[in-house]
Amino acid sequence: MPVLVDASTRVLVQGITGREGSFHTEAMIRYGTKVVAGVTPGKGGTTVHGVPVYDSVEEAVRAHPEVNASIVFVPAKFAPDAVYEAIDAGIRLIVVITEGIPIHEGIRMIRYARMRNVTVIGPNTPGVITPGECKLGIMPGHVFSPGRIGLVSRSGTLTYEVAMQLTSAGLGQSTCVGIGGDPVVGMDFIEVLDLFRRDPGTEAVVLIGEIGGDAEERVARFVVETEYPKPVVAYVAGRTAPPGKRMGHAGAIISMGVGDAESKIRALSSAGIRVAATPFEIPSLVREALSSRAKAA
Repeated sequence: MPVLVDASTRVLVQGITGREGSFHTEAMIRYGTKVVAGVTPGKGGTTVHGVPVYDSVEEAVRAHPEVNASIVFVPAKFAPDAVYEAIDAGIRLIVVITEGIPIHEGIRMIRYARMRNVTVIGPNTPGVITPGECKLGIMPGHVFSPGRIGLVSRSGTLTYEVAMQLTSAGLGQSTCVGIGGDPVVGMDFIEVLDLFRRDPGTEAVVLIGEIGGDAEERVARFVVETEYPKPVVAYVAGRTAPPGKRMGHAGAIISMGVGDAESKIRALSSAGIRVAATPFEIPSLVREALSSRAKAA
């Protein structure tokens, strides 16, 4: 079974009538994602790209009980309430595309989701895709291809770049997950790695990290402590970033000697993870890791 989303995923789009929501709804439908309903308060009774729109998530789920995932294209000011509404309506997977949600609001939102055993991806995420089955996000679907390499990333743009490199090298992907670039996110690297561990369709994992925080260092400890059974190849963006300067993502800041690229690379390497110097090296390192595993077996 693919990780998180597959051909059976039935999607509700929150904020479907907005510019971003409408544009990406059409792209998801074109890719083959089953978008069955949308929600924008005050726009109930209309349609967007043939998808019926409702005034509330509760109303949409009542009309479409098959809905099992939501994607949020709601402005930051209202996004947490949209997530609460989806959680309370019983939706188990919520992808939050919205960026700019205040940290304290994000903490409260993620805590509530965890209390209700709801999986949140993001905020500030490109989403999740199981190539050939379901695209729940804003990523360009054509750069992904079905295969057996899991991909998890903090960076949206690098997710696309690395997927394209893998696809060009004939290394298709099982599922690709953008965990989001904010300091506080729902699913983290370790939770996604754990899903890939249990997925028989994933043979190896590519992890795209970046400066800021200690997520990559925690991955290194997790891989060692749990004797992670599948090869992991990593890339850490931001090698040239100056300390103390925020770079792009809200979480990408080096502070007090913590979170710089070199410390992350050292930690990952010491855990036996192959670390690429550039994204272009990733396919060859994946092949090398798979070959070494086959010889060991």
